[in-house]
Amino acid sequence: MDHPTVVVLFGATGDLAKRKLLPGLLHLHEAELVPEMRIIGSSLEDLDREAFDALAREACEEFGEGDITDERWARFSERLHYLPTSQGPQALAALVRELEDELGPRDDVRRLHYLSVPPKAALDVIKELREARLVERSRVVMEKPFGVDLASAQRLNHEVHQVFSEDQVFRIDHFLGKEAAQNILAFRFANGLFEPIWNRNFIDHVQIDVPETLGLETRTAFYEGTGAYRDMVVTHLMQVLAFMAMEPPTRLEPAPIGEEKLKVFRSMRPIEPHNVVRGQYDGYRGKQGVAEDSDTETFIALKVEIDNWRWAGVPFYLRTGKKLAEGARIISIAFKEPPLSMFPAGSHAGTAGPDHLTFDLADQSKMSLSFYGKRPGTGMRLEKLSMQFATSDTASTGLVLEAYERLIHDAMRGDRTLFTSAEGIETLWEKSQQLLDNPPPVRTYPQGSWGPNAIHQLIAPHAWRLPFERAWRDTNTTS
Repeated sequence: MDHPTVVVLFGATGDLAKRKLLPGLLHLHEAELVPEMRIIGSSLEDLDREAFDALAREACEEFGEGDITDERWARFSERLHYLPTSQGPQALAALVRELEDELGPRDDVRRLHYLSVPPKAALDVIKELREARLVERSRVVMEKPFGVDLASAQRLNHEVHQVFSEDQVFRIDHFLGKEAAQNILAFRFANGLFEPIWNRNFIDHVQIDVPETLGLETRTAFYEGTGAYRDMVVTHLMQVLAFMAMEPPTRLEPAPIGEEKLKVFRSMRPIEPHNVVRGQYDGYRGKQGVAEDSDTETFIALKVEIDNWRWAGVPFYLRTGKKLAEGARIISIAFKEPPLSMFPAGSHAGTAGPDHLTFDLADQSKMSLSFYGKRPGTGMRLEKLSMQFATSDTASTGLVLEAYERLIHDAMRGDRTLFTSAEGIETLWEKSQQLLDNPPPVRTYPQGSWGPNAIHQLIAPHAWRLPFERAWRDTNTTS
């Protein structure tokens, strides 16, 4: 980065700011990934600078890394400022320009506006930035949801584009900020072993599985108007699917990658209700803000079909939900099985399912390739073996950025590679219209389960990879 930056963090006292954004900005500052930075927190709370400083330090102590000593905090604290929303756009403009003057020639300073606010407030902030004349030299980061259907997404994009051009807008998806998600591109396109077989001739099906153990105790009001499909599938899982399925871009740069992702969305068949299972965990109804007959899904599983030359006939199965048995973020690619008739009866050939390539999208990412090998001893008896790799195994593990840190840094640099375009979002809502117009009924499922039983009919004759029959290998122990 060549330019200093003034960051305006709207919603600076909210949960996301405390858990991710403030600790992330601290890390970016200490890692010297930004040349110079000033941060303005803004929210409805009437705080002064000292009170916000105390709030930010407490957040970084709880959710950041390492001990926050007085000396360490002082270097970051001097960059923090606060302005209540009630003081209006002109006061914000004055503070931004004051800090820009500190950072050098004003035209060399960039502005990053992070909208960590509820969806209904996003347009109000956009209008405030226009009134404050803080659009020039600016980039704006927007949180999901990006509309709830095609019409609302189009309205939202239209309103945003009245103020900011599309290349200034960064619609954030923290899934794509993870090291493992980006490693998919490297793994696919840099290896002669896998690039030639990444197609319908060799791949049987793909699973993208993001179960969560958390419930919705504090988010029911938001979720009642959203549901799992709008909250997770359009904004997260479909974006991961695009990385999995896209054609090789001409260059690993934002525009070519964005073009290939959009082609995937355009090639998707419309999501049909009979290819979807919706669920709701026991105990969701009756919570504060939830009707006794609520039809909102807290779980969804669906089959996605991509009708292009590479993927025709290969189903992509997506699953996510709340209050499930485990929390995980898994991409699993099942390869087609060869003829096994040459192996004698009792050899166990094919009995443990097909070979799989698995990506774990955890912060310390892992990959695994499972395959059959001969069990030592007499006779031809096969067993499932695996080769595993983890980011923590490398000498570069300390360089891994948390997802929000990476995406904030990319937005500061103007790198849109890992962000979603307006056209991409609108295309996904268009493909979702049949489901939104005629959703299948929700089915209840016990808390701590893997969802409604109907998910097994959805994926048949295949089976869900989660739960794994065996855990990831622990490289810190010896056996």
